Amino acid sequence: MLRLKALFVASALSFVSLTQAVAARDAVPASADYAVGPQYDTTHVYVPEAQFDTFVASFVATFGGTTSKQGEFQVTPTKSLTKSQLVLTPAGTVSVFGFKTPIPYPFGAERTGYLVRDMDAAVAAARKHGAIRVVTTFPDPIGRDVVVQWVGGVNMQLYWHTQKPSYAPLTTLPENRIYLTEDAADRFVGQWLAFSHGRVTADDRAAPGAEIGQPGKTIRRIAIDSGYGKMIVFVSDNQLPWPYGRDLTGYEVQDLSATLDKAKAVGVEMLVPPLDVPGRKSALVRFPGGYIAEIHQPAAR
Repeated sequence: MLRLKALFVASALSFVSLTQAVAARDAVPASADYAVGPQYDTTHVYVPEAQFDTFVASFVATFGGTTSKQGEFQVTPTKSLTKSQLVLTPAGTVSVFGFKTPIPYPFGAERTGYLVRDMDAAVAAARKHGAIRVVTTFPDPIGRDVVVQWVGGVNMQLYWHTQKPSYAPLTTLPENRIYLTEDAADRFVGQWLAFSHGRVTADDRAAPGAEIGQPGKTIRRIAIDSGYGKMIVFVSDNQLPWPYGRDLTGYEVQDLSATLDKAKAVGVEMLVPPLDVPGRKSALVRFPGGYIAEIHQPAAR
Protein backbone atom coordinates (compact mmCIF):
# COMPACT_ATOMS: atom_id res chain seq x y z
CA MET A 1 0.00 0.00 0.00
CA LEU A 2 2.82 2.42 0.92
CA ARG A 3 4.58 1.60 -2.33
CA LEU A 4 1.35 2.26 -4.26
CA LYS A 5 0.89 5.61 -2.50
CA ALA A 6 4.48 6.57 -3.26
CA LEU A 7 3.99 5.58 -6.90
CA PHE A 8 0.77 7.66 -7.04
CA VAL A 9 2.49 10.72 -5.55
CA ALA A 10 5.44 10.35 -7.91
CA SER A 11 3.08 10.03 -10.89
CA ALA A 12 1.11 13.09 -9.77
CA LEU A 13 4.28 15.14 -9.37
CA SER A 14 5.45 13.98 -12.75
CA PHE A 15 2.13 15.04 -14.29
CA VAL A 16 2.34 18.48 -12.65
CA SER A 17 5.91 18.89 -13.89
CA LEU A 18 4.87 17.85 -17.39
CA THR A 19 1.93 20.28 -17.33
CA GLN A 20 4.19 23.11 -16.21
CA ALA A 21 6.72 22.25 -18.88
CA VAL A 22 4.04 22.21 -21.59
CA ALA A 23 2.69 25.54 -20.32
CA ALA A 24 6.17 27.05 -20.35
CA ARG A 25 6.76 25.72 -23.85
CA ASP A 26 3.47 27.13 -25.12
CA ALA A 27 3.71 30.49 -23.34
CA VAL A 28 3.86 33.37 -25.81
CA PRO A 29 6.66 35.84 -25.11
CA ALA A 30 5.63 39.43 -24.59
CA SER A 31 5.84 41.74 -27.59
CA ALA A 32 6.53 45.46 -27.77
CA ASP A 33 3.75 48.02 -27.50
CA TYR A 34 3.09 49.53 -30.93
CA ALA A 35 0.22 51.88 -29.97
CA VAL A 36 0.66 55.57 -30.82
CA GLY A 37 -2.29 57.08 -28.95
CA PRO A 38 -6.09 56.96 -28.80
CA GLN A 39 -6.46 60.24 -30.72
CA TYR A 40 -5.18 58.34 -33.77
CA ASP A 41 -7.68 55.49 -33.43
CA THR A 42 -10.81 55.80 -35.54
CA THR A 43 -14.12 54.06 -35.90
CA HIS A 44 -14.72 53.14 -39.53
CA VAL A 45 -18.09 54.47 -40.62
CA TYR A 46 -19.52 53.36 -43.96
CA VAL A 47 -22.45 55.44 -45.22
CA PRO A 48 -24.24 55.71 -48.56
CA GLU A 49 -22.46 58.21 -50.78
CA ALA A 50 -25.58 60.39 -51.00
CA GLN A 51 -25.64 60.77 -47.20
CA PHE A 52 -21.92 61.31 -46.71
CA ASP A 53 -21.99 65.08 -46.17
CA THR A 54 -25.14 64.90 -44.04
CA PHE A 55 -23.52 62.37 -41.72
CA VAL A 56 -20.31 64.39 -41.38
CA ALA A 57 -22.24 67.57 -40.60
CA SER A 58 -24.43 65.80 -38.02
CA PHE A 59 -21.45 64.24 -36.25
CA VAL A 60 -19.64 67.57 -35.97
CA ALA A 61 -22.82 69.31 -34.81
CA THR A 62 -23.28 66.69 -32.09
CA PHE A 63 -19.73 66.47 -30.72
CA GLY A 64 -17.92 69.52 -32.09
CA GLY A 65 -14.50 69.37 -33.71
CA THR A 66 -13.12 69.66 -37.22
CA THR A 67 -12.76 67.64 -40.40
CA SER A 68 -9.95 66.80 -42.77
CA LYS A 69 -10.19 67.73 -46.43
CA GLN A 70 -12.63 65.46 -48.22
CA GLY A 71 -11.27 63.46 -51.13
CA GLU A 72 -11.88 60.46 -53.35
CA PHE A 73 -9.43 57.58 -53.00
CA GLN A 74 -8.78 53.91 -53.55
CA VAL A 75 -8.41 52.67 -49.96
CA THR A 76 -8.63 48.94 -50.71
CA PRO A 77 -5.99 46.72 -52.33
CA THR A 78 -8.28 46.00 -55.28
CA LYS A 79 -9.87 48.56 -57.56
CA SER A 80 -12.52 50.72 -55.87
CA LEU A 81 -13.34 54.37 -55.25
CA THR A 82 -14.71 56.04 -52.15
CA LYS A 83 -15.27 59.45 -50.71
CA SER A 84 -13.19 59.63 -47.53
CA GLN A 85 -12.85 62.12 -44.69
CA LEU A 86 -11.72 62.23 -41.08
CA VAL A 87 -13.97 63.80 -38.47
CA LEU A 88 -11.90 64.78 -35.43
CA THR A 89 -13.98 65.58 -32.35
CA PRO A 90 -13.02 65.99 -28.67
CA ALA A 91 -14.89 62.73 -27.95
CA GLY A 92 -13.31 60.59 -30.66
CA THR A 93 -12.42 60.34 -34.34
CA VAL A 94 -14.23 58.61 -37.18
CA SER A 95 -13.02 57.68 -40.65
CA VAL A 96 -15.96 58.11 -43.00
CA PHE A 97 -16.31 56.19 -46.26
CA GLY A 98 -18.95 56.71 -48.93
CA PHE A 99 -18.14 54.26 -51.70
CA LYS A 100 -18.87 55.24 -55.27
CA THR A 101 -18.20 51.66 -56.38
CA PRO A 102 -19.22 48.33 -54.83
CA ILE A 103 -17.24 47.71 -51.63
CA PRO A 104 -14.67 44.93 -52.10
CA TYR A 105 -14.80 42.03 -49.63
CA PRO A 106 -14.19 42.00 -46.65
CA PHE A 107 -14.12 45.77 -46.17
CA GLY A 108 -16.96 47.24 -44.16
CA ALA A 109 -16.70 44.58 -41.45
CA GLU A 110 -13.69 46.15 -39.69
CA ARG A 111 -14.82 48.21 -36.73
CA THR A 112 -11.78 50.35 -36.02
CA GLY A 113 -8.48 51.57 -37.42
CA TYR A 114 -5.53 51.69 -35.00
CA LEU A 115 -2.35 53.59 -35.84
CA VAL A 116 0.80 51.59 -35.06
CA ARG A 117 4.46 52.60 -34.84
CA ASP A 118 5.79 49.75 -36.98
CA MET A 119 3.43 47.94 -39.33
CA ASP A 120 5.40 44.74 -39.90
CA ALA A 121 6.30 44.33 -36.24
CA ALA A 122 2.74 45.08 -35.10
CA VAL A 123 1.30 42.53 -37.52
CA ALA A 124 3.80 39.92 -36.33
CA ALA A 125 2.84 40.68 -32.72
CA ALA A 126 -0.88 40.46 -33.45
CA ARG A 127 -0.43 37.08 -35.16
CA LYS A 128 1.75 35.82 -32.32
CA HIS A 129 -0.99 36.68 -29.84
CA GLY A 130 -3.76 34.95 -31.76
CA ALA A 131 -5.00 37.26 -34.52
CA ILE A 132 -5.31 36.14 -38.12
CA ARG A 133 -4.94 38.36 -41.16
CA VAL A 134 -8.25 38.80 -42.98
CA VAL A 135 -6.46 40.99 -45.53
CA THR A 136 -2.68 40.95 -45.69
CA THR A 137 -0.71 44.20 -45.59
CA PHE A 138 -1.31 46.50 -48.56
CA PRO A 139 -0.36 50.09 -49.52
CA ASP A 140 -2.81 52.98 -49.44
CA PRO A 141 -2.34 56.58 -50.69
CA ILE A 142 -0.64 57.68 -47.44
CA GLY A 143 0.78 54.53 -45.87
CA ARG A 144 0.04 50.86 -45.29
CA ASP A 145 -2.87 48.88 -43.87
CA VAL A 146 -3.83 45.39 -42.75
CA VAL A 147 -7.10 43.90 -41.51
CA VAL A 148 -6.86 41.38 -38.67
CA GLN A 149 -9.41 39.29 -36.80
CA TRP A 150 -9.30 38.20 -33.18
CA VAL A 151 -11.14 35.23 -31.69
CA GLY A 152 -14.88 35.84 -31.59
CA GLY A 153 -14.85 37.51 -35.01
CA VAL A 154 -13.55 40.92 -33.88
CA ASN A 155 -12.17 42.63 -36.99
CA MET A 156 -9.98 45.71 -36.90
CA GLN A 157 -7.61 47.53 -39.21
CA LEU A 158 -4.04 48.44 -38.26
CA TYR A 159 -2.53 51.27 -40.21
CA TRP A 160 0.76 53.14 -40.59
CA HIS A 161 1.38 56.54 -42.19
CA THR A 162 4.38 57.47 -44.30
CA GLN A 163 4.34 60.89 -42.63
CA LYS A 164 3.46 60.70 -38.94
CA PRO A 165 0.21 62.57 -38.22
CA SER A 166 -0.16 64.99 -35.32
CA TYR A 167 -3.58 65.25 -33.65
CA ALA A 168 -4.50 66.98 -30.40
CA PRO A 169 -5.25 64.69 -27.43
CA LEU A 170 -8.92 63.84 -26.92
CA THR A 171 -10.99 65.41 -24.16
CA THR A 172 -12.68 62.07 -23.45
CA LEU A 173 -11.76 58.62 -24.77
CA PRO A 174 -14.28 56.66 -26.83
CA GLU A 175 -14.96 52.99 -26.08
CA ASN A 176 -14.71 50.13 -28.53
CA ARG A 177 -17.88 48.17 -27.61
CA ILE A 178 -17.57 44.42 -28.22
CA TYR A 179 -20.28 41.80 -27.72
CA LEU A 180 -19.18 38.17 -27.18
CA THR A 181 -20.40 34.93 -25.67
CA GLU A 182 -18.43 33.14 -22.96
CA ASP A 183 -17.08 30.81 -25.65
CA ALA A 184 -14.70 33.51 -26.85
CA ALA A 185 -14.60 36.24 -24.19
CA ASP A 186 -11.69 35.10 -22.02
CA ARG A 187 -9.57 34.16 -25.02
CA PHE A 188 -10.27 37.46 -26.73
CA VAL A 189 -9.44 39.44 -23.62
CA GLY A 190 -6.21 37.49 -23.18
CA GLN A 191 -5.21 38.05 -26.80
CA TRP A 192 -6.00 41.75 -26.72
CA LEU A 193 -4.22 42.37 -23.40
CA ALA A 194 -1.09 40.62 -24.65
CA PHE A 195 -1.03 42.58 -27.90
CA SER A 196 -2.12 45.99 -26.59
CA HIS A 197 -0.27 45.92 -23.25
CA GLY A 198 -3.61 46.86 -21.74
CA ARG A 199 -5.04 46.29 -18.31
CA VAL A 200 -8.45 45.27 -17.05
CA THR A 201 -9.86 48.18 -15.05
CA ALA A 202 -13.12 46.44 -14.11
CA ASP A 203 -14.61 42.97 -14.45
CA ASP A 204 -18.21 42.81 -13.23
CA ARG A 205 -19.56 39.27 -13.50
CA ALA A 206 -23.00 40.29 -12.26
CA ALA A 207 -23.75 43.40 -14.29
CA PRO A 208 -27.41 44.15 -15.10
CA GLY A 209 -28.48 42.90 -18.50
CA ALA A 210 -30.62 46.01 -19.00
CA GLU A 211 -27.46 47.76 -20.18
CA ILE A 212 -27.58 45.68 -23.38
CA GLY A 213 -31.34 45.37 -23.70
CA GLN A 214 -31.73 42.26 -21.51
CA PRO A 215 -33.61 43.34 -18.37
CA GLY A 216 -33.89 40.57 -15.81
CA LYS A 217 -30.67 38.91 -16.96
CA THR A 218 -27.15 39.10 -15.58
CA ILE A 219 -24.17 39.70 -17.86
CA ARG A 220 -20.43 40.12 -17.53
CA ARG A 221 -18.92 43.53 -18.28
CA ILE A 222 -15.15 43.87 -18.77
CA ALA A 223 -13.47 47.28 -19.08
CA ILE A 224 -9.98 47.51 -20.61
CA ASP A 225 -7.60 50.47 -21.02
CA SER A 226 -4.56 50.48 -23.28
CA GLY A 227 -2.55 52.75 -25.54
CA TYR A 228 -5.27 52.15 -28.13
CA GLY A 229 -7.91 53.66 -25.86
CA LYS A 230 -10.83 52.12 -24.02
CA MET A 231 -12.69 48.90 -24.66
CA ILE A 232 -15.84 47.42 -23.14
CA VAL A 233 -16.50 43.69 -23.60
CA PHE A 234 -20.07 42.56 -22.92
CA VAL A 235 -20.30 38.82 -22.26
CA SER A 236 -23.79 37.36 -22.57
CA ASP A 237 -25.84 34.83 -24.51
CA ASN A 238 -25.79 37.43 -27.32
CA GLN A 239 -29.54 37.05 -27.77
CA LEU A 240 -29.68 40.79 -28.23
CA PRO A 241 -32.61 42.97 -29.23
CA TRP A 242 -31.90 45.49 -31.95
CA PRO A 243 -29.94 47.81 -31.98
CA TYR A 244 -27.59 46.35 -29.33
CA GLY A 245 -24.47 44.87 -30.89
CA ARG A 246 -24.70 47.34 -33.78
CA ASP A 247 -23.15 50.07 -31.61
CA LEU A 248 -19.45 49.92 -32.38
CA THR A 249 -18.35 52.85 -30.25
CA GLY A 250 -19.41 54.63 -27.07
CA TYR A 251 -18.74 58.37 -26.70
CA GLU A 252 -18.36 60.10 -23.33
CA VAL A 253 -19.79 63.60 -22.92
CA GLN A 254 -20.15 65.90 -19.95
CA ASP A 255 -23.84 66.70 -20.50
CA LEU A 256 -25.82 63.90 -22.13
CA SER A 257 -29.07 65.83 -22.32
CA ALA A 258 -27.48 68.80 -24.08
CA THR A 259 -25.60 66.52 -26.49
CA LEU A 260 -28.78 64.63 -27.39
CA ASP A 261 -30.60 67.93 -27.98
CA LYS A 262 -27.88 68.97 -30.42
CA ALA A 263 -28.05 65.57 -32.11
CA LYS A 264 -31.82 65.66 -32.46
CA ALA A 265 -31.64 69.12 -34.06
CA VAL A 266 -29.54 67.71 -36.93
CA GLY A 267 -31.62 64.62 -37.64
CA VAL A 268 -30.05 62.04 -35.31
CA GLU A 269 -32.60 59.42 -34.19
CA MET A 270 -33.02 58.30 -30.60
CA LEU A 271 -33.03 54.49 -30.58
CA VAL A 272 -32.70 53.85 -26.82
CA PRO A 273 -33.59 56.77 -24.52
CA PRO A 274 -31.21 57.65 -21.67
CA LEU A 275 -30.95 54.82 -19.17
CA ASP A 276 -29.17 54.72 -15.82
CA VAL A 277 -26.65 51.86 -15.80
CA PRO A 278 -23.66 51.25 -13.49
CA GLY A 279 -21.36 54.25 -13.65
CA ARG A 280 -23.22 56.20 -16.32
CA LYS A 281 -26.36 57.41 -18.03
CA SER A 282 -26.42 55.91 -21.51
CA ALA A 283 -28.36 56.31 -24.76
CA LEU A 284 -28.17 54.76 -28.23
CA VAL A 285 -28.64 56.89 -31.35
CA ARG A 286 -28.54 56.53 -35.13
CA PHE A 287 -26.92 59.21 -37.26
CA PRO A 288 -27.94 60.02 -40.84
CA GLY A 289 -26.43 57.33 -43.03
CA GLY A 290 -27.13 54.59 -40.48
CA TYR A 291 -24.20 54.84 -38.04
CA ILE A 292 -25.34 53.62 -34.59
CA ALA A 293 -23.47 54.82 -31.51
CA GLU A 294 -23.74 54.84 -27.75
CA ILE A 295 -23.39 58.21 -25.96
CA HIS A 296 -22.95 58.39 -22.18
CA GLN A 297 -22.42 60.74 -19.30
CA PRO A 298 -20.46 59.47 -16.27
CA ALA A 299 -22.45 59.13 -13.07
CA ALA A 300 -21.85 61.82 -10.47
CA ARG A 301 -19.37 60.74 -7.84
